[in-house]
Amino acid sequence: MIAIIADDHPLFRVALSQACAAILGSDATLLQAQTMQQIWPLLRQHPDTHLIFLDLKMPGSDGFTGLTALRTEYPDVPVVMVSAEEDPVIIKQALTLGAGAYIPKSAPLELLSEAINAVLNGDSWLPAELSEDVKNARPLIDQDFAQRLEQLTPQQFRVLKMIADGLLNKQIAYEMQVQETTIKQHVSAILRKLNVNNRTLAGILFDKLRLPEQGS
Repeated sequence: MIAIIADDHPLFRVALSQACAAILGSDATLLQAQTMQQIWPLLRQHPDTHLIFLDLKMPGSDGFTGLTALRTEYPDVPVVMVSAEEDPVIIKQALTLGAGAYIPKSAPLELLSEAINAVLNGDSWLPAELSEDVKNARPLIDQDFAQRLEQLTPQQFRVLKMIADGLLNKQIAYEMQVQETTIKQHVSAILRKLNVNNRTLAGILFDKLRLPEQGS
């Protein structure tokens, strides 16, 4: 069993690692990351990772874009969101975008075992006391858009992010070290999959994944 614990607070990473070790057993390999950028090499080195614990607002996560990028590139690796954010709207969005579970940092550690078992069994999980509020929360992003995002390849998702950041095709081609014609093909595929007519609308939709910077 290999799990990645991604959080920018060292004390919380240590506490979560200790709790996971007690639950998963001594044979578990627990890796740590303090930014989104540190997660990618860990996944490349350990493609058989079983579980990722992801802080919603850690450096580089850019709202839900970190979660969505993980789900796009590693769809078979369950992601458990762990955050101080307890807004039902935010929690609902995380689950809609593919998080297997959402654990508020205020939750008792004994719930961690329940969440891990549910996710590893292919189920979704959140604390029972939040279920009704999350169910009734307004969606930030509709289910249709979330499903369309899932159709993007990892390369197309990266292109879409750079479109939202205002980069031109030639700039994206430079960043990705490919020909501009390749980027044009990606953009055409992105517009088709997202069912929009131009890159501006695609960028606006992508920006819905971002959240205002605040506490984590």
